[in-house]
Amino acid sequence: MGEDVSVISPRRPTTAEAAAAVWGEEPAGELLDWLGIHNRHQVTATGDNVGLDGLVLVDLPDFDSRELRHRVEADRILERADVFVWVADPQKYADARLHDDYLRPLRHHETVMLVVLNQVDRLRSPEDVDRVRDDLRRLVRDDGAGDHEVWTTSARTGTGVDELRARLGEVVEARNAAEARLVADVRASAEQVGGGVAEQTPEFTEETDDRLHRALRDASGVPVVLDAVERDYRRQARARTGWPFTRWVASLRPDPLKRLRLGDDSAGPTGIAPSDVRAVLGRSSLPSPTPAARANVQLATRQVGEDAGTGLPVRWADAVVEAASPEQDTLADALDQAVVGTPLRTRNPAWWSVVGALQLVAALVAVVGLGWLVLMAVLGFLQMPVDPLAFSWGPVPMPLALLLGGVVVGWLLALLSRVAAGVGARRRRAQVEERLDEAIDEVAFQHVRRPVMAVLDRHEKTRQLLEQAAA
Repeated sequence: MGEDVSVISPRRPTTAEAAAAVWGEEPAGELLDWLGIHNRHQVTATGDNVGLDGLVLVDLPDFDSRELRHRVEADRILERADVFVWVADPQKYADARLHDDYLRPLRHHETVMLVVLNQVDRLRSPEDVDRVRDDLRRLVRDDGAGDHEVWTTSARTGTGVDELRARLGEVVEARNAAEARLVADVRASAEQVGGGVAEQTPEFTEETDDRLHRALRDASGVPVVLDAVERDYRRQARARTGWPFTRWVASLRPDPLKRLRLGDDSAGPTGIAPSDVRAVLGRSSLPSPTPAARANVQLATRQVGEDAGTGLPVRWADAVVEAASPEQDTLADALDQAVVGTPLRTRNPAWWSVVGALQLVAALVAVVGLGWLVLMAVLGFLQMPVDPLAFSWGPVPMPLALLLGGVVVGWLLALLSRVAAGVGARRRRAQVEERLDEAIDEVAFQHVRRPVMAVLDRHEKTRQLLEQAAA
């Protein structure tokens, strides 16, 4: 400042409280009140101080003082300073407190940092000054705080003070110290927070996880539904293509889908359809998943979360596992609704109608033959002349041929229809199974995969933003 301000103790020259020097006419009282600095000095405008208008220079307590309150005071104001001027001396320029506690943590602030080697008058020769200065520069560079020019000064003799003052004048004239400090703070914070994210976000594909899919299938009762679909197809096929005289037996068998409140929306004698029951109860009549099935689902969802969170820090990995583990009741209801909302029946095959018509024709032929034989028996009983061979196909009377032919053809059609019904039942089972698999996959996506993907997306966005901030 060009004048004596601070009083130095001869026993241990330390600064107990921060002091500020203010250049220029612009009032800095409000700023210094906010900083809590009571020792203030207004610098007189002289030739040496030209170009420093607007500078508020704060002399901080020694951060390596034996008094803890000195370091606390220094740290408090350092958090608010725009530019750091680190003043070292030949005795303590390599002190670990300076490098480990300040220069390394503030390595992103190299653009708002000046390094000064004071008390060079204590060194014996200019070569010693150069050697100590170069060593200090090396240490600062190793700290990651930048490759700085080290300013050498002597407050006692005035060596280098004018050069340092001129450098401070350049900083003041640039008027960008506050912005540079904020940018450095952002970079430092980004690096600190960046330690909590992975270098790369794990890829999470939408491919079906076999273990999860199987677990959800078992928990949702899909095998029970598929068995019911296959039995229902066979029952309907027999009712439409079986021998007309025995079809009524199939109608006595219960509808396997209706018992599960699935696949039938026709109203019964009471006028209440299964869909109405589902609307009230909100569920089908599928059996609840067993404890083993529930445990299998929990293991499968957790495995999905652990696989998706591989390589992530613990907090992110835990978030992925939590996202992949929905509430069991919620998942069970979603699976039941997925099954309920899946069409389990399709349009009836055309061959049912064809075979059904042929069965009716064969039955009609058998009935005609039987009626003809009964008529001939009645006429014979009445001793009316009847020639049984008057109507015949070779040695076989035509009435008997019609009866036997109708019965045999009906049985053969019923047998062939049963074989075809087995093939059709398996085909319909496969079709319904594909639909149910899609519905189960949608539940898995909505309740497991999408929450996991949301966490991974947040991680990726956080990682990208931190990279931008660090840059």
